[in-house]
Amino acid sequence: MVIAGHISSAWAIGGIAVGTMLFDMLYGCFGFLRVSTAGLTAQAYGAGQRMECGSLLLRSSGIALVGALLIWLLQSVYLRAVLYVMPCSPEVAEFARAYFNIRVWAAPATLMIMTCKGWFIGMQDGTRAMVTDLVVNGVNMLASYLLAVHTPLGAVGVAWGTLIAQWTGLIVALVMIATRYADHFRLSTIDYRLSTFDSSRFFRLNYDLFIRSLCFIVVYVGWTAISSAYGDVELAASALMMKLFMLFSFFIDGFAYAGEALVGKTIGEQQSAISNQPSTDKLRSTLNAQPSTLIWTLFAWGTGVGLFFSLLYALFPDALFAALTSDQQVITTMHKYIGWLIAMPIVSMLAFMWDGIFAGATRGKDIRNAMLWAAAAFAVSYFLLSTFDFRLSTHSLYIAYFAHLAARVIYLTAKYFRQPILYLS
Repeated sequence: MVIAGHISSAWAIGGIAVGTMLFDMLYGCFGFLRVSTAGLTAQAYGAGQRMECGSLLLRSSGIALVGALLIWLLQSVYLRAVLYVMPCSPEVAEFARAYFNIRVWAAPATLMIMTCKGWFIGMQDGTRAMVTDLVVNGVNMLASYLLAVHTPLGAVGVAWGTLIAQWTGLIVALVMIATRYADHFRLSTIDYRLSTFDSSRFFRLNYDLFIRSLCFIVVYVGWTAISSAYGDVELAASALMMKLFMLFSFFIDGFAYAGEALVGKTIGEQQSAISNQPSTDKLRSTLNAQPSTLIWTLFAWGTGVGLFFSLLYALFPDALFAALTSDQQVITTMHKYIGWLIAMPIVSMLAFMWDGIFAGATRGKDIRNAMLWAAAAFAVSYFLLSTFDFRLSTHSLYIAYFAHLAARVIYLTAKYFRQPILYLS
């Protein structure tokens, strides 16, 4: 998006925003792959069940490949349907179509990377998850720049850059798994997987997380769809503001992922301890104290990161906007929303951290219900604010986005204090 912001005009930024939204809708449906794989693997790791860890990756990989095949089979119908209902200019729609038709061929790699990342996190192997992301993003930046700036492809070269990066990242992830974890995938793993597969738990968790993913789509696709109705400049400005929102989320997600990995590992260790010795009041008290300390430590770090980014956004908005685009009309529009940008890190930090903690505990029903309330808060807030004409214009969209964050925070906070993360009694 930054490349398009400097070599093209607002319609190219908007085209990438719509093209990205098309994939957010598709891949968002499969976001459960990373979350469920991370939580279940972390618990198996904590319990010392090495073969179960390997079998979890095989199961999730199978779902990822089937999902990619479905995306390929339905791509044409899906593209036509979304662009038919999307209120955007012909230039934006044409660019989005070209972007989609190239990037869609990375579907298997993208979904498999989700699975591999979740598995690395569950295996307490943040290093390899980081390496995978560094490869994907590094190759993406380099390839997109070279193809968009130094070839006749122009801005659509970023789609080719993403395609190349996704397949490169998958190859690197699989090589790391083969070289580091080969002993988790011997023939005995297949027999173990068939004999111990708890299908009800696996599919129930993934079902809950799938519904959660659909709710995310309502919010993030709704963001792009609503902003596109205000014209190409507002669409470009809102898309870039969302990138700044997401810039923060990439940092806080590190602590959310740590929550998934460490909470899941702790629960696995506790389940193993309970099964290996009689349950006593002293044992239960000791085990229940572990996650509380961990959770508040995670929130302390998350608060520090949130405050840092709020300060960064408050002090250097001009530099950040100029880095994203050279279109002065878009920059002027973005300045209207600085207040929202400054407030966002602290509010969203709470939502992201609770998501990671509950995912590590495989509390799929709770994070599903939280997102159902959040999606409803987003839709109802925007509908009411725009319908009754409070002269808020696009600020209604930002209020709705914050309403969805607040709903997630309130629901999960209440759940945590009503029912502790652990199911120990």
